[in-house]
Amino acid sequence: MARGLNNVYLAGTLVQAPELRYTPGGLAILELNLAGNDHVLGDDEKMRELAWYHRVTVFGAQGESLVNQLEPGTPVFVEGRLNYRSWESQEGQRRAALDVVAQRVEVLTVGARGSEATVTDAKGQHRLRDALNEVLIIGNLTRDAELRYTPSGSAVTRFSVAVNERFRDRGGNDQERTHYVDINVWRELAEATAELSKGDPVFVIGRLVNDSWTDKEGNRRFTTRVEGSRVEFLTRGPGSGGAGTRPEKVSQGAQASQLDIDEEFPPEEDLPF
Repeated sequence: MARGLNNVYLAGTLVQAPELRYTPGGLAILELNLAGNDHVLGDDEKMRELAWYHRVTVFGAQGESLVNQLEPGTPVFVEGRLNYRSWESQEGQRRAALDVVAQRVEVLTVGARGSEATVTDAKGQHRLRDALNEVLIIGNLTRDAELRYTPSGSAVTRFSVAVNERFRDRGGNDQERTHYVDINVWRELAEATAELSKGDPVFVIGRLVNDSWTDKEGNRRFTTRVEGSRVEFLTRGPGSGGAGTRPEKVSQGAQASQLDIDEEFPPEEDLPF
């Protein structure tokens, strides 16, 4: 498995007052809800602003020190990592989530902008314009990449990456944890990555996005993934002679079925906070 890389950088505005709680063992947990706008190139080759809302968790003394410094509307910078967790629901169904765990949080003084620094959303919450939303990961594909096309004709390739993390626990023992991250890439990049296979190591740069859907029971569900803007194909390790795993561009005859997906961010009324 490729040596993992797992970095997240966010700069946004708090949309709610931070929530501080403690585990039964006394560990402080601070929850921050951030919002911002990304600039994304659309199919019409024009830039558009898309909203994002992400929850960030801060552990320990850093969370305790921040709780009295932050209030709704405060712009902050977050450096952290993606954290995958899974559990079994009371109904016996497997659930999973991808969270952002902060390693560093700094209060920002927003610099000069040509317009208002924030925009107010449908709930009256302030969202930072020209925000920062960047993810960098290195990992191995958990399954073959899958190329589809939207009804409008845009290519989209989906794959999942396993990112390994090595650390030492409180007892000084070496531990390893794996985080599973779903990736979507679009248009030319989608076709260029369509032949990636299970096990291939990749370096992905992208932005963190949320999707929502309604399950079979009629419940609103949310998931977090990365929308990739750059994918590099890594070598398979020592002795590979420099030969990477980058595939040839997918041919025009490659099989690709229609995929009906929502290309927009979920409506603000459907956000989990």
